[in-house]
Amino acid sequence: MEEKVNVWKANLTNGLILALVGIVFSLVLFFLDLSLNKTVGYINIPIQLVLLYFLLKSYRDNFMHGQINYGQSVGAGVVIFVYYAIIMAIFTYILWKVIDPGLAKKSLALSEEAMEKKGLPQATIDTGKAFSEKIMKPAIMSIFSIFGSMFFGVIYTLLVSIFIKKESNPLIDAPVN
Repeated sequence: MEEKVNVWKANLTNGLILALVGIVFSLVLFFLDLSLNKTVGYINIPIQLVLLYFLLKSYRDNFMHGQINYGQSVGAGVVIFVYYAIIMAIFTYILWKVIDPGLAKKSLALSEEAMEKKGLPQATIDTGKAFSEKIMKPAIMSIFSIFGSMFFGVIYTLLVSIFIKKESNPLIDAPVN
């Protein structure tokens, strides 16, 4: 009888690893004063893709006996990103509330400057700024962090799972009677 693997228990460590790397990356950007630099933030995408590949490969090889179908891989990747999203939401709250409470003001100033460069009318800028001030609170940013992490996590998982799937060959792996 084949044992059933609990995908949540098996991928807890993988989710923690992904979250730890995300926190370290965020802290490096913070200490280099690049937290609000979108271009530098895009470096996180290939880091997450490569790390997700190795985490899913590890799950396949260590818990699934070297074989996993596309759906199982996607499921495991989503579980990894659930853990990641929760941990990153907590970190986001701590970052915006404790580590750098002025991050919201910096972000607002940056977005106001961007709107001015686009040549938007002052009324539009004021409306955008008023709306942004309402949502630039640590708790709200943490909630957005969860949804953003899960959205991109599902996309990354759908992509990476194409390369992770490894199904058995029924002609080779058929039991001999």
